[in-house]
Amino acid sequence: MLYQWLYSLVSDYSLFNIFRYITVRTFISFFTAFFICVMWGPIFIRRLKEKHFGQSIRDDGPQTHKKKAGTPTMGGGLILLSTLIPCLLWMDIYNAMVWGVLLITWAFGLIGYMDDYLKVSKKNTKGLSGKVRLVGEFGISMAVVFVLIHWFGLSTVVSIPFVKSLSFDLGYFYIVFAGFVIVGTANAVNFTDGLDGLAIVPVIIAATTLGLFAYIAGHYSIASYLQIPHVVGAGELAPLAATIVAAGLGFLWFNTYPAQVFMGDVGSLSLGGFLGTMAVLTKNELLMIVLGGVFVAEMMSVIIQVISFKTTGKRVFKMAPLHHHYELKGLTETKIIIRFWIISILLAALSLATLKLR
Repeated sequence: MLYQWLYSLVSDYSLFNIFRYITVRTFISFFTAFFICVMWGPIFIRRLKEKHFGQSIRDDGPQTHKKKAGTPTMGGGLILLSTLIPCLLWMDIYNAMVWGVLLITWAFGLIGYMDDYLKVSKKNTKGLSGKVRLVGEFGISMAVVFVLIHWFGLSTVVSIPFVKSLSFDLGYFYIVFAGFVIVGTANAVNFTDGLDGLAIVPVIIAATTLGLFAYIAGHYSIASYLQIPHVVGAGELAPLAATIVAAGLGFLWFNTYPAQVFMGDVGSLSLGGFLGTMAVLTKNELLMIVLGGVFVAEMMSVIIQVISFKTTGKRVFKMAPLHHHYELKGLTETKIIIRFWIISILLAALSLATLKLR
């Protein structure tokens, strides 16, 4: 809203013309979100401690995690709150795509909040019913995608990464497909959030990459040159991605090992929902499998473990998700975290390479 008011003064003050540039507002949004997060962080963490919102640790989890019991959780709320003011100040609030991403991000955050609250209030690790969570997530994501398709012209065409000429128009079945992308990404991030800083850095890397994809897809000339789908209005998602990246860095300030606060489901579900929605709106649905490879591996490890145990009575991994498997194999927590970060960077570079390869 502020940028629109400042830009309206351009006839009197030509300096304000800079606010029409998405790149300028992206940088301003980034620094606004980061400083808000870092300044609010100590107060937010102190309030979580006062309310006794401490983490409950699974009895069947690694024994080294017992020392983390009582560490404040629900820190993802800090990330969401840190993005709110930059969104109101520096983004086009009339852009339907911005609203679509924000609705899913905050709605998933609310679901995560309810799950976290039940966990901390009951002092157990069960939280909200899995079925209730999934129904809510699918309902919200599919409703938003339906509105964007029906009233705002969101394309139902799915492109194949690394292949320029191959694409499929799914029609209204795209609503279901997009729902699986968004919900799958959200829960994959949720599975990854198990070690200090493990989830937030891959989220930052993926959000940075998707923010770049959004800017390119929204720029007709660049999109045409690279032969990727041009998505009208997608450029406005770049400043939004910048706020998530910056708030994530601010959160990492407090979440790095040993963590002062955990993001909880309010953070992992909302951030995963954000990434999934960005992938859908920038037409990189299938590329998310590559870009979010760390999240995919974590989720698949859980699926494989469950299927194997139910069908054969044997476990493929020492423990799922995957990061626990490596913990029980003797790798230190910091080594697992940093190696997962490195893999995330490599996967982001591979994803960016598709801009010229496809």
